[in-house]
Amino acid sequence: MIIKPVTGSSQKLNIIVLGYIIRGPLGGLAWHHLQYVLGLSLLGHNVTFIEDSDDYDSCYDPATGATGKDASYGLEFARNAFNTIGIGDCWAYHDAHNRQWHGPRAEDAISRCNEADILLNLSAVNPLREWMLLISVRALIDTDPVFTQLKHLQNKGAAEHARQHSHYLSFGENIHQAGCTIPDDGFTWLPTRQPVVSECWAGDHNHPDKFRFTSIAQWDSYPPREHNGKTYGMKSESFTQFLELPLQSDHHLEIALGSDSAPREHLKSLGWVLRDSLQVTKTIQSYRDYLQHSSAEFGISKHGYVSTHSGWFSERSINYLACGKPVVVQDTGFQNWLGTDRGVLKFENLDEARHALDEVKQNYSAHCQAALEICHEYFDYKHVLNNLLDTLYVSNATTKLVANV
Repeated sequence: MIIKPVTGSSQKLNIIVLGYIIRGPLGGLAWHHLQYVLGLSLLGHNVTFIEDSDDYDSCYDPATGATGKDASYGLEFARNAFNTIGIGDCWAYHDAHNRQWHGPRAEDAISRCNEADILLNLSAVNPLREWMLLISVRALIDTDPVFTQLKHLQNKGAAEHARQHSHYLSFGENIHQAGCTIPDDGFTWLPTRQPVVSECWAGDHNHPDKFRFTSIAQWDSYPPREHNGKTYGMKSESFTQFLELPLQSDHHLEIALGSDSAPREHLKSLGWVLRDSLQVTKTIQSYRDYLQHSSAEFGISKHGYVSTHSGWFSERSINYLACGKPVVVQDTGFQNWLGTDRGVLKFENLDEARHALDEVKQNYSAHCQAALEICHEYFDYKHVLNNLLDTLYVSNATTKLVANV
């Protein structure tokens, strides 16, 4: 999958992207990070992806279900993933346990940090080592709004880690706006969103033989969080009011479901079709194939995203759109910035969900076309990443100006 770079870009930057592929070698997680690296590379920037083991047992092996220090599974997964999208030489992994570097950029990873203009720490899941702290622009990209802010309020170490960054951007696009109740952690957050490289998802957008609404989900990613008497829950909390949806519609509703706490037998008894999420997400290719062979997505959001009117929009849903697949997704307040009733259909309750499913199936071709148009207008990497870089540079210039007054 070789994609030609965009020509005519302005300033070429040296950019470090910190992410989570080797320690979390799953298709969906990988695509989230890969599209930042690939998109920035296509814009003409010199991009290095770096991942750090951190100082605890953090490497997940889907083959065994174990988490430990051994990164061998993840390193092979990363090689396959980066080679598949045509940028196989841009990454390195720092094994802090053994004080070793792995990957194509193992020999010059630190020197690349010394030369970097910008560091993007996606999801803040990497520590900032001493060779990163001299980079003047260090942006924390919050992909889990509400829960990131709660972590900063409740965990002193997490707050100290956040303060090592110079800029703060969040997928909770309504943050600091009226009606949004994401708890204030003291940081000034600016809105951003997931970029998508549509060429990676191009394929047959025709009507599938069997009409299937699908999604890939974790029932419980971690325990609910409490703050000032309020509870902020997971998808399991949001799902309660939609459990009987298959009984009240004639649609095929399928979930590639993760999490040991998921009530699989109960969900099956209500008509949900369940798939093994580890099989679907085994590689970036298997993940993409699953989306491309679906008809549309039916997606539930974390209770915390919904209850705070966060404006969050799923990177998974964006990938469905890039495949030309409509999405029917629970409302998180994203209509504040994504105003449409075609391609993306929101719902708040069971009746709205049922109606939206019917509408997509009845007017499928129009919704497929709208999905592609929305993806291009709102999530195309050229728009999203150039806006991100502009935001960082304008903000950084303003900070320097104020400091010099």
